[in-house]
Amino acid sequence: MRPGINDETIRRIEQAVSGLATQSVARMDDELPWFRELPADQRSWVTLVAQAGLQSYVGWLRQPDDVLRLTGEVFAAAPRAMARSVTLAQTVDLVRQAIAVAEDHLPQLAGDDAGDVREELLRFSREVAFAAARVYAQAAETRGSWDDRLEALVIDRLVTGTAIGDPLPSQLAALGWNAAGPIAAVVGSPPEGNPDDTLHVVHAVVRGLGLDAMVGVHGERLVVVVGGAAEPGVIAAQLLPVFGPGPVVVGPAAPELRDAARVTQAALSALHAVPAWPGAPRPVTADELLPERALLGDVDAREQLVNTVYLPLRAAGDVLLQTVTTFLDAGGALEATARSLFVHANTVRSRLRRVTEICGEIPTDGRGAFVLRVAIVLGSVEHP
Repeated sequence: MRPGINDETIRRIEQAVSGLATQSVARMDDELPWFRELPADQRSWVTLVAQAGLQSYVGWLRQPDDVLRLTGEVFAAAPRAMARSVTLAQTVDLVRQAIAVAEDHLPQLAGDDAGDVREELLRFSREVAFAAARVYAQAAETRGSWDDRLEALVIDRLVTGTAIGDPLPSQLAALGWNAAGPIAAVVGSPPEGNPDDTLHVVHAVVRGLGLDAMVGVHGERLVVVVGGAAEPGVIAAQLLPVFGPGPVVVGPAAPELRDAARVTQAALSALHAVPAWPGAPRPVTADELLPERALLGDVDAREQLVNTVYLPLRAAGDVLLQTVTTFLDAGGALEATARSLFVHANTVRSRLRRVTEICGEIPTDGRGAFVLRVAIVLGSVEHP
């Protein structure tokens, strides 16, 4: 028992616990607008905690040396639920209101012991504040470890392709993902050092851009899947400092989360193919590496290359396809192409410009000629 506080005073306080808890909750309802908006079950948690707090104060008066157990009991009623639903700042407000009610009523119950009761209440409230901080610190630590494991699992599913066709809504919701789309993936080599430090840095950079992201170091690859990526190329350029040396590839933007696996697979396929293009920019898009990806067996890349280059040219007529094929066979020589086709060189130039307008590739450019050659070969085989 606390010195100077008799047992009768403690019994009167103990008998008043239930009523004081009810008054505390009523005061919270009057003073805290956000508290009034809580669902009924969460308000009941607060009532339980308030009652547990006052009951622990009684125990505090009787057992002055059992500080940790008594203050820990205050939040034992619903620690995880409160940590998920009520912020630490809001918890401090709740404690403040409960203590205010206790300060208003306990001295009246204490009689001659009022001074000692008030002093012990102040000391107890300090310990309750520390107990609240411990609850939230432990919840944050547990949440952080769980988030790390869940994020690693999601990244693994995206990298291995097991999430294709699965929008991953529950996992992303658990990670606090807010963006509905578009979504893109940026991949490259991780920097040297601790992978955990790398993940922390990448998350900080992405948050600074106002975006959501899932990040993972998967083998020798750093994978960043970004939500809200309206301009993936711009975002990839801003993320360059977080990657290690070597190429960085950005996958195509997709409108919905269900496409996260597809864009990640496209970016990884391009990262595998990029050594075949020594002059590739950094970052480079997965679509710029369609021919290399197709040659390595990427079915999606082959289909996209045929659909966006070969089929539009064929649909435009045999003349254009014949002209660009002859031009490529002639090693890019206009005069030789013109002689083979029995037309003027200016006619060849005009037709080649038309090719660029239709498919976006420039036959007179080395890279464009390579893309056209691969697309025509693949298209001729698949659509004879």
